[in-house]
Amino acid sequence: MAAYILRRLLLIIPTLFGIMVINFALTQFVPGGPIEQVLANIRGEGDVFEAITGGGGDADLLGEGASSGNQPASEYAGARGLPPEYIAELERQFGLDKPPLERFITMMGRYIRFDFGESYFHSESVLGLIWDRLPVSISLGLWSTLIAYMISIPLGIRKAVRDGSRFDTITSGVIIAAYAIPGFLFAIMLIVLFAGGSYWQIFPLKGLTSNNFEDLTLWGKIVDYAWHITLPVIASTIASFTTLTLLTKNSFLDEIRKQYVITAHAKGLSEKRVLYGHVFRNAMLIVIAGFPALFLGVFFSGSVIIETLFSLDGLGRLGFQAALQRDYPVIFGTLFFFGLIGLITGILSDLMYIFVDPRIDFERRNT
Repeated sequence: MAAYILRRLLLIIPTLFGIMVINFALTQFVPGGPIEQVLANIRGEGDVFEAITGGGGDADLLGEGASSGNQPASEYAGARGLPPEYIAELERQFGLDKPPLERFITMMGRYIRFDFGESYFHSESVLGLIWDRLPVSISLGLWSTLIAYMISIPLGIRKAVRDGSRFDTITSGVIIAAYAIPGFLFAIMLIVLFAGGSYWQIFPLKGLTSNNFEDLTLWGKIVDYAWHITLPVIASTIASFTTLTLLTKNSFLDEIRKQYVITAHAKGLSEKRVLYGHVFRNAMLIVIAGFPALFLGVFFSGSVIIETLFSLDGLGRLGFQAALQRDYPVIFGTLFFFGLIGLITGILSDLMYIFVDPRIDFERRNT
């Protein structure tokens, strides 16, 4: 097993390198760049996208063929009226005065040491930005995943035991209807109903904690945190129930129909003993082993919309703003960080399989 884990860890290096190469190459062909963003701000355009889509005489701000900062200073269409020395200084500050290959090699050399540089527009290190916003994304991902498992597993088992019953039909209809509702629409509905939108002001609409959080007692901090995180977690979790519940149900149904279950019943074992003593370990293998991947999916996928609607400064919102601003250090830093987490999560998923069922041996399978 140790040899298998070592091979998987070594595979992280070329995989992560390939991810960074592809994304760095793509940015060289994307219109607009950090310098164009600065020029757009100077001219009052707001951001690069507004400059590109705006009408009138400012529509050609970027000029035809503008790229991510590789053209000479005189070719920046938005630089009209600005001295070339100013543009050249911006290129030097952003590191865009060097060839792309040299910039990529320098960047990867820093990333190996977990030095992600400093944001172009936040005047703060990328690692600091990630660290400050990590608690929000972890809170959403972890609590949403835990709640989904705590509800879906017992519900899925109950549906498998009572397959075809009225309970099974009604609950299937409810969770499928919940799955059909987009997460952002459900979040807006929660805001309208419970966050002072039009009806009740029960939950706060902004932030992860109150302004006086540091002055509260330990119990007060727990209550305040739960008070703020309730609606975002519910909005993030609603779509997870259906897949996980039906996966649990189908896994149990497949196991219940196998010969060893029939034999266990023939020996006089109770339904509870058969279900939780024999069926559970085999049926829950794929469900429990998928916990890291599900957490990562909630951690990344729906966080942008949920964080924006509830004014939470998480990693999803940070990445979205960095893309708008062409803040390359933040874009590539978060990409490297997320890619590394995703690859490690794949290894953890394999380890979860072994933890649930020690009979699995990935090393023997690969020999």
